Amino acid sequence: MVKLNRIYTKTGDTGETTLGDGKRVPKQALRIAAMGAIDEANAAIGVARLHADVEMDLMLARIQNDLFDLGADLCVPEDGSLSESALRILHTQTQRLEKEIDAMNADLAPLNSFVLPGGTPVSAYLHLARTIVRRAETVIVALAASEKISVELIRYVNRLSDHLFVAARHANAQGSGDVLWTPGKNR
Repeated sequence: MVKLNRIYTKTGDTGETTLGDGKRVPKQALRIAAMGAIDEANAAIGVARLHADVEMDLMLARIQNDLFDLGADLCVPEDGSLSESALRILHTQTQRLEKEIDAMNADLAPLNSFVLPGGTPVSAYLHLARTIVRRAETVIVALAASEKISVELIRYVNRLSDHLFVAARHANAQGSGDVLWTPGKNR
């Protein structure tokens, strides 16, 4: 369990931070950027939860916890000294997202246009979280090009953006409240 009794340590004042295995890295490292984007997505999901119904809130709470697992996974490099005991994203977590996507999507009409972020407040915030997750995914994939990253971690993040998209539509009265793109509308 994590115990935090001191919030500032001054160890980052030189532009470096410490990973979960004790290794010091620059704060602009891809791994740190990925962790920051995941943290930002988690915060956006927290705002969405303020507007969610009970069922959606429970789903989003599980995702927020998963995102801390994902941050812990990123914090300990797969080829590092503590890799064996590190907390990792599991396939079961990705499968849970897929089941939730399928359940929510079953009630939605097929799309005939792209969806503009908006509709209800919860939907708008879920779209915001989705775009942040997409950015996190691009940073994670860039990191994976130079360092070993769990394939399941990448799968989870990819599935999460899909989940947030479907959840945003579901929150818009099962899609009937979606704001659709009209190509060339304002020409």
